[in-house]
Amino acid sequence: MKGKPVLVLKVGGAIDMDYDAITDDVADLVAQGQRLVLVHGGSALTNEVANALGHPPEFVTSTSGYISRRTDRRTLEIFEMVYCGQMNKGIVERLQARGVNAVGLSGMDGRLWEGRRKQTIRIVDPDGRRRVLRDDYTGRVEQVNTPLLNSLLDTGYLPVLTPPAISYDGEGINVDGDRAAAATAVALGVDTLVILSNVPGLLEKYPDEATLIRRITAANLDDFMDVALERMKKKLMGASEALAGGVKRIIFADGRVRQPVQQALKGKGTIIA
Repeated sequence: MKGKPVLVLKVGGAIDMDYDAITDDVADLVAQGQRLVLVHGGSALTNEVANALGHPPEFVTSTSGYISRRTDRRTLEIFEMVYCGQMNKGIVERLQARGVNAVGLSGMDGRLWEGRRKQTIRIVDPDGRRRVLRDDYTGRVEQVNTPLLNSLLDTGYLPVLTPPAISYDGEGINVDGDRAAAATAVALGVDTLVILSNVPGLLEKYPDEATLIRRITAANLDDFMDVALERMKKKLMGASEALAGGVKRIIFADGRVRQPVQQALKGKGTIIA
């Protein structure tokens, strides 16, 4: 298996994602000799569990306009419960059932994803008032343990990765999954990063799927930031970071269809290159 190109796949956590179709497709690609790292989310189930546990989710908007999950200590514990538990092991189980020897890891395991916990977060309340959060467990992936990933890949395992990451001080930190996937793609030196979500790609007029933007040049990516709404803004940020780090192609594609990864690789979705 050594020497073959690696594909990084990010699978979103929306409720209508087709995980059976995704894992069918991943198993097919692995059978064809494709080496692959899968990064996943779990936002919809996390919201459901948080509500059931009496600690409903809270989302905040940064002063730069990005929406993220407010992550106090209890939220981090719920996040770990869902992302590292049910979501991660559910995907691993599906892959194992399809003959893929998957290994599920969080970014904390083996210091796979490291970063600095943000000391403060500047946010804008719905009424326009600005304030500072100081007890948030969030950050960004700054270092990737590539020797660990390569050792798994080189011995025939498929890593299934999920937030949270670990801070340099040993604290769990909530990190954005799309940007973590981008950092992983850069660290592994891959050519292609595929990001699956519950839309067919970047839509010029969300939620009208007929307005799919099929191609964006790397030089013009910033021009589309105003088109992207809510979570898609983070995906574009991740794409920008991946391109800056040497990834040649990012594809936003539909995770609700049959053979979603292979369709993406054949040109379906939004291609950024």
